[in-house]
Amino acid sequence: MSIEVGSKLQGKVTGITNFGAFVELEQGTTGLVHISEVADNYVKDINDHLSVGDEVKVKVINVEKDGKIGLSIKKAVDKPKRQRDNRERMESFESKMNRFLKDSEDRLASLKKHTESKRGGRGAKRG
Repeated sequence: MSIEVGSKLQGKVTGITNFGAFVELEQGTTGLVHISEVADNYVKDINDHLSVGDEVKVKVINVEKDGKIGLSIKKAVDKPKRQRDNRERMESFESKMNRFLKDSEDRLASLKKHTESKRGGRGAKRG
């Protein structure tokens, strides 16, 4: 089986550097998982996420002409569709935003009214 971009494979971490991890694939070839492709969140120290000997699922993200293979662990994870949840969250956000805007307008109107009454209304002379 040839290694093609987009394929998901099982591999074993054979080495770790400060910029990524080397993963030996089933066919005996080795690819690199760059530190930015280890997890969805920021990875400061790759050793917090991977150790030599770990079995990992990877996705092939590129194959260079010179044979170098770029891999991703975070893209190999199947993420369930959460469209309904996102829609509900968005509606919740929009309702909160609308309530915030209304409260802000009410407070601003109250503040303007209070400030103008302290000054004696619009256009009052200061003396």
